[in-house]
Amino acid sequence: MPPAIQVRALGVRYNLRLTRRNTVRQTFMSLARHKGPTHFWALRDVSFRVDYGESLAVIGPNGAGKSTLLQVLAQILEPTEGMIDVQGRISSLLTLGAGFDPELSGRDNIELAGAFMGMDHRDMRARMPGIIEFADIGQFIDAPIKTYSSGMNARLGFSIATAVDPDVLLLDEVLSTGDATFRAKSQERVMELMRSARAIVLVTHDMHWANEFCNRAILLERGNVVAAGHPSDVVAVHEERSAARQSGHQPDPLPAIVDVGLDAVA
Repeated sequence: MPPAIQVRALGVRYNLRLTRRNTVRQTFMSLARHKGPTHFWALRDVSFRVDYGESLAVIGPNGAGKSTLLQVLAQILEPTEGMIDVQGRISSLLTLGAGFDPELSGRDNIELAGAFMGMDHRDMRARMPGIIEFADIGQFIDAPIKTYSSGMNARLGFSIATAVDPDVLLLDEVLSTGDATFRAKSQERVMELMRSARAIVLVTHDMHWANEFCNRAILLERGNVVAAGHPSDVVAVHEERSAARQSGHQPDPLPAIVDVGLDAVA
């Protein structure tokens, strides 16, 4: 069976000068006046694979490229270079309430999300009671999304994202949202998906999640994979390098990839 996710030599480059506020003409004028770098690589030469039944933790310092990686996997961003192949239905929850219409109710947004994912309307209606029960937001399910707290957005979004039988589930820091009861339910739902041979990619700053609920991990720094392997080993590398930064020391450069456990690079 081919892997659920195959990534080879992936690169994503951002233009530092071209913004929504700048016209093309203004951008060229700015480039003529100012010297220096005009772009930066958010990701460069990133390679890994995720098989069905695996849960991959993506960890690293702020600005390492973790969220950019998930956006590429979710087909929100186009890679600048390299190859990416994701098999099957993708379900993602990358931003709290992403894709919700704030004027519509939670119930209506469930149907809207199903339409975005290409699901049959009747199928989504059949799944709706389970989604509503899992989200557990009470009468707010019939209130406009704009009245929701960020935690309620996350609960409903997570319920939708994990109720559609995804082949690949992409999560970005959403499992730390909500009360202890909902976090426990979220953990059990992720474990159910893993047991049913789904592939999961989780960006997290919570090392407990990486260690307890993922069976592989990669460490991103400045857009590069610098360590890959068993979560506990990769977390140890990350924590050691984070401690060095906090003490005012620059961590020693690592080779391109440090294999500290399982071979995470295809």
